[in-house]
Amino acid sequence: MQDEDFMPEVSISEYAGVRSLHLNSIWIQGSMRLSKPLKLELDYIQRMMAPLLWQAPATWREGLCVQLGLGAAALTKYCLQVLDRPTIAVELNPNVVRVCERYFELPLDHDQLRLCLADAGDWVQHVDLAGQVRLLHIDLYDHEAAAPVIDDVAFYAACRDLLSDDGVLSVNLFGRQVSFERSCQRLLEAFGPGRVWRLSSTKEGNTVVVASRASSLPPKDELQRRATALEASQGLPAKRWLRGLREVVAAEPIA
Repeated sequence: MQDEDFMPEVSISEYAGVRSLHLNSIWIQGSMRLSKPLKLELDYIQRMMAPLLWQAPATWREGLCVQLGLGAAALTKYCLQVLDRPTIAVELNPNVVRVCERYFELPLDHDQLRLCLADAGDWVQHVDLAGQVRLLHIDLYDHEAAAPVIDDVAFYAACRDLLSDDGVLSVNLFGRQVSFERSCQRLLEAFGPGRVWRLSSTKEGNTVVVASRASSLPPKDELQRRATALEASQGLPAKRWLRGLREVVAAEPIA
């Protein structure tokens, strides 16, 4: 594990009723609306819940959730306290955990929460959870926010192995176009054709990519039905996500 003294400094800012977490830079690593601490405030964080569209609505409150990268704990709190699901959060920086507990209402004493202070790359390779995770979130950026800090085929393949047969993951990809395309191809290599999709980018430049272990994309009418149900039950703008949803395919070889 990295020495805590060499980890980025964690700071917070507040504007218009929204508190945000930063890692020694202007980049926002996560946010919380003070009047609605369980609401998913940021657009891309909302889109990280898109994997639910690959699963039947009757199962949205079932199964283990895992977050690789805690951020401001928005997804962890949502899975734990809104969906009422057992949840594991993996975070390398202990300062992030302390700030999330003090300033972002992370309930570390919740009986369904397990907080692992670890490197996510090592954790996925060694944890004994093969085939047990139904919902996996990956959001691993450092203070420079140029590219994911863990982004190789072996890592994504280990993530795939954690998923149950109907398990689905989402990855936040943010940065230069070449970095995004490279990450997509690595996910495709780990999951296989017909198992990786991307949503449209947010105005801030985040693009959420979804990958499933075995589930295919539901038919259009079923997707619409699930999106409508997700909007009605969770208040998430899921129907809007469908407009830019498309499958990731293998890149053309360079001549």
